[in-house]
Amino acid sequence: MTEVTRHLAKWVVDSKFDAIPAAVRQSGVRSMLNWTGCAVGGSRHETIDFAIRALKPFSGPAQASILGRSEKFDMLNAALINGMASHVFDFDDTHLKTIIHPAGPVASAVVAMAEHRPMTGAQMLHAFILGVEVECRIGNSVYPAHYDIGWHITGTAGVFGAAAAAGKILGLDEQRMIWALGVAGTQSSGFREMFGTMCKSFHPGAAARNGMAAALLAEQGFTSSNRVLEAPRGFAHVMSASRDFEEVTRGLGEVWETALNSYKPFACGIVIHPAIDGCIQLRNEHGLKAADVKSVELIVDPLVLELTGKRTPQTGLEGKFSVYHSCAAAIIHGAAGEREYADAVVRDAEIMTLRDKVQARARDDIREDEVFVEITLNDGRVLKKHVEHAIGSLERPMDDKALNAKFDGLARDVLPVAKADALRELCWKLEGLANAGDLAKAAAA
Repeated sequence: MTEVTRHLAKWVVDSKFDAIPAAVRQSGVRSMLNWTGCAVGGSRHETIDFAIRALKPFSGPAQASILGRSEKFDMLNAALINGMASHVFDFDDTHLKTIIHPAGPVASAVVAMAEHRPMTGAQMLHAFILGVEVECRIGNSVYPAHYDIGWHITGTAGVFGAAAAAGKILGLDEQRMIWALGVAGTQSSGFREMFGTMCKSFHPGAAARNGMAAALLAEQGFTSSNRVLEAPRGFAHVMSASRDFEEVTRGLGEVWETALNSYKPFACGIVIHPAIDGCIQLRNEHGLKAADVKSVELIVDPLVLELTGKRTPQTGLEGKFSVYHSCAAAIIHGAAGEREYADAVVRDAEIMTLRDKVQARARDDIREDEVFVEITLNDGRVLKKHVEHAIGSLERPMDDKALNAKFDGLARDVLPVAKADALRELCWKLEGLANAGDLAKAAAA
């Protein structure tokens, strides 16, 4: 196909909400609920404090709320900051085929727009689902080669999703939607080198802001190439060693990537989840204490060591990319939520001692959501666990009850309990809201 960008833009423009299957719409609601909890929960992280201090003097009109906080920013900067907050815990949703965190760039854009440009909940949900579909399909077309080079695909593909969603809300025609995708694509960025730093959460925030800006520019007639995706010097050829454009266009409106979204039970890089799952299971089954453990041996997918091989993390953000810290925390605390990635926990003496006893070995025949865990105890016993699919995967998904519990754990740390509970219920009712802007207002402190 020679007009991939046009084909995708036309599909977004022509899409009707009633044509989206009920199950896909519900998947969109679950994603928005999860994103909202993560954004509220992450809103008090020092990363967000720094960003607000840096940008507030230059923010425009108070158009959009910062979830979990009292500040209001212009909608471009609100999208940036809410996108950062939603990803700073590394607790947000994951499209497992590409490791894209879909909601961050797209939800951050549409929620910021909703307070300034009135829309119904159904309109917001429609735009969100389309944006997620766009970013994940573009991600599919270049993964894994694009990711292997070193691009952070949530930022690079996410900017397209934010542009498509914002463009749908603005009612762009086909040509302007093409331009919006082009303006978005020329801003596509984010390096994996930044993992373990504040820049990682900057990527989905910047994608949200830049994608929205792309749609606003296109609305006014700001032009771009009509072939940002497929041109020889466009996104897919410049930023990936291989590409398959059929992944963008095949089954549009029939097969939904949105329905393949997954949700994290642990606040860290998703490739560590199988190891955490296995360690927690063995801990609980045998009542393990750190002092009982002589060694922990892991057999993992090679991507685990590539992404999360930080042997001596010094901060919580680095700990999220350390399979060694994560397994030590899982055995000691029986959990790997945000509290287990606090700076003080990463530097805790007991954690560090056990962390040094963890070894990981990569094997090519192990899947990304699989692990073999072997814990040798000081008394000579050897405990083994094979996790075929980690909790939170499509094979062992988090149900609505688990999502609610996760939301409560995040939002109630920031908002009063009654307010957090009301926000949770509002998220579940998103499709029926008369004013989608109520969601952001309800999430503000």
